[in-house]
Amino acid sequence: MPATVTIFHNVVWSRHKGAVFSALYNLSASGTIRYAMVQIADTETDRIGFSEVDYSFHRYPMRKLFDGCYEDVPAWKMIVRLTSEVVKSKSELVVLPGYHRPEYWAMLAACIVTRKRRAVFCDSTALDRPRRLATSIPKRIFFSLCDGYFGFGERSREYLMSLGAKRERIFVPCQAAALPRSFSAERALGERLIARREGKPVLLYVGRLSEEKAIDTLLDALVRVRTVLPETTLRIVGTGGLHDALTNRVSSLGLCDAVHFVGSLQDEPLSHEYFGATCLVLPSHSEPWGLVVNEALSHGCPAVVSDRCGCVPELIVEGQTGLSFPAGDVDALTAALVAATHRFADAEQTARACMARIARFDPRSAAANIERGCRTMLRAPSDGHSASRASGVGR
Repeated sequence: MPATVTIFHNVVWSRHKGAVFSALYNLSASGTIRYAMVQIADTETDRIGFSEVDYSFHRYPMRKLFDGCYEDVPAWKMIVRLTSEVVKSKSELVVLPGYHRPEYWAMLAACIVTRKRRAVFCDSTALDRPRRLATSIPKRIFFSLCDGYFGFGERSREYLMSLGAKRERIFVPCQAAALPRSFSAERALGERLIARREGKPVLLYVGRLSEEKAIDTLLDALVRVRTVLPETTLRIVGTGGLHDALTNRVSSLGLCDAVHFVGSLQDEPLSHEYFGATCLVLPSHSEPWGLVVNEALSHGCPAVVSDRCGCVPELIVEGQTGLSFPAGDVDALTAALVAATHRFADAEQTARACMARIARFDPRSAAANIERGCRTMLRAPSDGHSASRASGVGR
């Protein structure tokens, strides 16, 4: 009889998770594990207005616990419902959506009481979430009580290990982009070359307009870039609370003719932006991974990213698929952007390098790593190792 695994995820909004879970469901059809997918809510506060919830990316059976926004559900109701779901589950393994909310601790406790194996998704890195004594001790306790961990890449692996997780119980990478249904990898190279035939320097930012994205650093760098490359323009895709402040800053820097706010885009319109840009720019102070880099590389577009982005070790090959710079360093970002116009001038060579690098970061590969982790945890002897590791938290 197949083993069963229940996977909890916070919101349906995440297209990329929908693509990965869909691939996981397809794998289960010929495997020895059956998955029950539980989505907690439709969306989160910081996703509202950025894009709509699109159920078409979730091609697998699932249950949703709450309609609307995650944060609108009272904490007590969330805790009661999620705890009840874990207790009632007949699965041998439960995958928790995180570790940073009270309800996730309640789910962990329910797993322990009902003697279910438990794993957790972790997208954090040491650069994204610097270790502090007040928070690292609870995290160590939480992780010590889990049987396995699913991370985005090497930096999340390193972060987990720094908090006591065992390397052999960490499974990465479990991250992939959900590309438009009309996207064709076979046609992408040709579309990229057509869009870049004029060769004008076009910078592209895609993401929330929020503080941690450090868009002000990009604007300051753009002023300096234009003294060397006066035709350089910047296209900003996204919405967020800083929109008005950023438009005012653009005006004060005299960049009104160079910076274009195009709002939130998805699917073909967003693909058009990736195809036409010299490079994507992600200057974030805090970025656990940077999924837009996956999207850009899939379209043959290189990326200039800050060293805080979790995807740097996996996706950024200096001078081939992108460039990195120290977060917040305007001079370094300026130099990287000027260099990008020269290093990536050969659009075909660059596009091929980008597409080759991103090829293994697809939903099926991410799903295969999740399945590998689940299979490993289910096969491990149930010998109370979680409790014994908990006693060694402080070592």
